[in-house]
Amino acid sequence: MPTHRLKTLSLTVSAVAMATLAFTASAPALAYNDGERPALVVTDEPIPDNLRDKLYSKPVRMRDIAPAEISGGAYYDSISTAVTRKISDLRSQMKDVQSTIVRISSSLAGVERQHEQDAAEYYASVATINTQLQSGTTPGNPRLVKRVKIAERNLEEMSKSLSALNTLSGDASATASQAAFLLEQTRAAYSLSGAVEEDHVRLAALEDDLNATAVALERVMNNISDDIGRTVNYINSERNNLRTLSLAVANGDLYGRSLLARPYAAADTAGYIPASTAATQPMRSMEGPTASTASAASPAPSKILAKIRFDRADVDFQQPVYTAVSEAMRRYPNAKFELIAINPTQGNAAEVAIESTRARRNAERVLRTLNDMGLSPDRVTLTLQGSDQVRSSEVHIYMR
Repeated sequence: MPTHRLKTLSLTVSAVAMATLAFTASAPALAYNDGERPALVVTDEPIPDNLRDKLYSKPVRMRDIAPAEISGGAYYDSISTAVTRKISDLRSQMKDVQSTIVRISSSLAGVERQHEQDAAEYYASVATINTQLQSGTTPGNPRLVKRVKIAERNLEEMSKSLSALNTLSGDASATASQAAFLLEQTRAAYSLSGAVEEDHVRLAALEDDLNATAVALERVMNNISDDIGRTVNYINSERNNLRTLSLAVANGDLYGRSLLARPYAAADTAGYIPASTAATQPMRSMEGPTASTASAASPAPSKILAKIRFDRADVDFQQPVYTAVSEAMRRYPNAKFELIAINPTQGNAAEVAIESTRARRNAERVLRTLNDMGLSPDRVTLTLQGSDQVRSSEVHIYMR
């Protein structure tokens, strides 16, 4: 046999042997007696289909992806995530806060309407009394005595309403804390894992709604604070006037307003030593007060007490302000105070306007805090000014 035919036959047998070995390797193992081994079987059978699929599985053709599958409805399908459920819970709580604000506003409007009615009836009684006293009347006229009692009842009703206003103020403060907590939770939800794009859009809308709710709540709190301060001043002033008017009715003569309401009653009492401390003060020459007496009697003009920098949302200024103002009141009982709201002036007109509004709101917070601490509103003034030296809104408290 020629040499080339022998080589061809050898290659053919080798290929068949390799295929057979592959087949026998893929077939299940057979049980043989101890010491026996399977004989090599040479066959020309084709490779099984299951083995062929494993040997020749590449390449695989993948399907074409349409653009709509990554940018259209196929991608943005409706899906609920943990962040989605968190947003739903926060929005539900925000609606509860808004319902509370509506309730507080309605109650405040009712108290204000009652105040208007009581004030109108009070001034009607006072006007009747003054008119009759001006025309001339008898001492202890029963008609005028009855009018005095009606006026006293009106003031008493307004005094009772102060408890309702204080309750509303407490409710508003608690609601403000809840709104601030919800806003903080909303901003923290941006960093939660497992959100989809729509969740961040909903978070942005929720954050804006909470900011608007906070502004409305701030306005309600300012209205309550103004009503409390105005009512307290009104009742204290009119009680003194009514006391004088009662004396005029008893005597049948017209006296006028209370002495406490006259202008010189608010004059500076420089050099005045209270009776409770007069015994502890040394005798002084009549030639003039000493330097220590002058400094203790009247404060230096425009003395700064505190600077509050509102560079973050949770500035805790109440305790330092209370300490500074109470110490100033202890040393200078007749001192008055000035709040200056300072806003940065960097940026365009819109940014300056936003910072100006923020500075005014911060100053109103400080003013409301001082009123809640018992400082009379007529002893505090508030001004607004811009500065290019600050980067965030500030409130400066000066003593005058």
